Amino acid sequence: MNVLVIGANGKIARHLVEELKKTEHHVTALIRKEEQSEELKSLGADETAVRDLEGDISDAFAGKDAAVFAAGSGGHTGPDKTTIIDLWGSRKSVEAAKAHGVKRFIQVSSMNTDEPENGPEKMRHYFIAKRVADDYLEESGLDYTIVRPGMLTNDDPSGTVELKQKLNEKGEIPRADVAKVIAASLDTPGTIRKKFDLISGDKEIIAALNEL
Repeated sequence: MNVLVIGANGKIARHLVEELKKTEHHVTALIRKEEQSEELKSLGADETAVRDLEGDISDAFAGKDAAVFAAGSGGHTGPDKTTIIDLWGSRKSVEAAKAHGVKRFIQVSSMNTDEPENGPEKMRHYFIAKRVADDYLEESGLDYTIVRPGMLTNDDPSGTVELKQKLNEKGEIPRADVAKVIAASLDTPGTIRKKFDLISGDKEIIAALNEL
């Protein structure tokens, strides 16, 4: 597949580019600055597309089979930037995918989006933006997968996870393992039109995805 990774210079996305390098997928890394291009190619991107997510990105979807929305302002930013990137950027990407016939769409979201008002006060705007973006994707008609990781760490990947459509417990997960789950989801039909919580656990990734 020709895969567009949106927000490719982000921490999860950089791991994802490395994971996809191990596959036969052709990867286009959507980045904001030209100076990021060389490093993304060194990580495994076949090509880059320099676009500002706050502007027009639609043409980057031409000729693609799948898109991964891994962009994010982060929970530390204010509501304005979160709305522009995490919510409006996602919505624009969904519309661009539909306009260019890109059916497969994977989105990185977050745990706590089911009841965003119950999250920590300083993070509520983030969870609300993610929830609205997820709802829009679910209603888009695309073959979506929504990955909702717990607290992210920079630990080395374990290759084992716990994932379910709804986990009752909280937990952490290395960004590198989230990337492995995204890469595996691209080739796992059972993840289509599914959303799931994700933390570290004791199941091999493929086995866990096949239980969805």
